[in-house]
Amino acid sequence: MNPDTLHFDADGLIPGIVQSRSGEVRMVGWLNSEALRHTLDTGFVTFWSRSRQALWVKGETSGNRLKLVQIRPDCDADALLILAEPEGPSCHRGTDSCFDPSPEGQPGEGAWPATLPWLGRLEDLLRARKATADPAGSYTQKLFAQGVDRIAKKVVEEAGEVVIAAKNDDREAFLGEAADLLFHLDLLLVERGASLLDVVDVLLQRHSGRPGGTV
Repeated sequence: MNPDTLHFDADGLIPGIVQSRSGEVRMVGWLNSEALRHTLDTGFVTFWSRSRQALWVKGETSGNRLKLVQIRPDCDADALLILAEPEGPSCHRGTDSCFDPSPEGQPGEGAWPATLPWLGRLEDLLRARKATADPAGSYTQKLFAQGVDRIAKKVVEEAGEVVIAAKNDDREAFLGEAADLLFHLDLLLVERGASLLDVVDVLLQRHSGRPGGTV
């Protein structure tokens, strides 16, 4: 990206909205041309601190860095969407996002709306459970300890339950079985070192008309 094509404000700054690959908005910061170049050169999101008047590598002290994936300017080239892989919480409060979880501004777990980015949080939790797989641990830890064959068997079982539920006029039961299937499918993906985002990439390829596309 060429900073010369962007429209910085009178102070030489441009806002950057940081979003994870799962779609969750993590934070907003300001960049000048030097911060943008540093971000592109190092691969880690760097802002310009207006209070300190200095470059600020996000997570340089805490270790909660933002690994750059992609930067996209908006249509007027006066704002940036920064796609990044967070290496920990992004807010100084220790929360993943700087934005409060409820529309009233009252922080608290469980207040997040049911949006697709929440699946990214679930997948992070599954990875943590895989790292601590234990035959005597939680349900998820036990499945990871039993390995891919057992997890794959659960996916087959849950898929069958979804088909059965789909034939009955009980929406709540159907959605419950679908949730069980999605959970165990994601668990299998994590076990195989993959992600729901990898599946999304495949769907995108099929939809975009690239070679091999079928959608």
